[in-house]
Amino acid sequence: MKILLATGFALTAFAANSVLCRLALGGDRIDAASFTAIRLVSGIVMLLAILSFSGAAKRPHAGGSWMAAAMLSGYAVFFSYAYRILDTGTGALLLFAAVQLTMIFSALAAGERLHGVEGLGVVLAFTGLVALVYPTVRTPSFIGFIQMTAAGIAWGLYTLVGRDSQSPLADTAGNFLRTWPIVLGLLLFAGAGGKFSQEGVGLAVLSGAVASGIGYAVWYLALPGLGTTQAAVVQLFVPVLAALGGVVFVGEMLTPRLVFSAGLILGGIVLVVLGRRSPEKS
Repeated sequence: MKILLATGFALTAFAANSVLCRLALGGDRIDAASFTAIRLVSGIVMLLAILSFSGAAKRPHAGGSWMAAAMLSGYAVFFSYAYRILDTGTGALLLFAAVQLTMIFSALAAGERLHGVEGLGVVLAFTGLVALVYPTVRTPSFIGFIQMTAAGIAWGLYTLVGRDSQSPLADTAGNFLRTWPIVLGLLLFAGAGGKFSQEGVGLAVLSGAVASGIGYAVWYLALPGLGTTQAAVVQLFVPVLAALGGVVFVGEMLTPRLVFSAGLILGGIVLVVLGRRSPEKS
């Protein structure tokens, strides 16, 4: 139950992050460099505050690693810049395709093997993603393709590192703290030409403090209870949650395509979970 709740919370946070990023960057409320810097700093502040009040760790910088911090920074930077030039559907398809391929190939390289049921689940879930975003997919620019693919690979690697986390909160705080060189670089790059608005800064703070800082710590809490393939496939439900959020909070229509796609993705996730637990697996 703890793994189920943590996974559900983390996926909801990921969906919120996607929406907040689109609102901030798609609406031209803030530039990508400033958004990413504020997002990372807000995550640092939130995680340090939680650690301070909880007493979970006296030295949060001792958690995490420079490798994980590099993957976190790469994901945050490439994700922000890619969303300036990609539409939502194309961005989601590229991002999650890169995440799936990175994590599943890593699992296969480590000696894991997919049961027929698991393989069917992966195909079914990804088909659901394609069905969900297909009407809005356009041929991406080469730069946008490279940026979002790099973001997906970085996030897949960051997730893989988190599977060995023994202290999710301290590790996530340590990872965020180690992004300070990237934060400084982004602020210098933005310089006096950075574009700010009160709404854009607010969206960046929400993205960093809640959807990223807390969300990523909870994701690290959930990962030890998930297999690599499971962790890869469940993330395909994030675009569905983002779309449902649009229905609930923005008044968008609940379309048959959304219901159909959600059913395919959920069905695929169930098959992957059941396949991993199958007694036939040796």
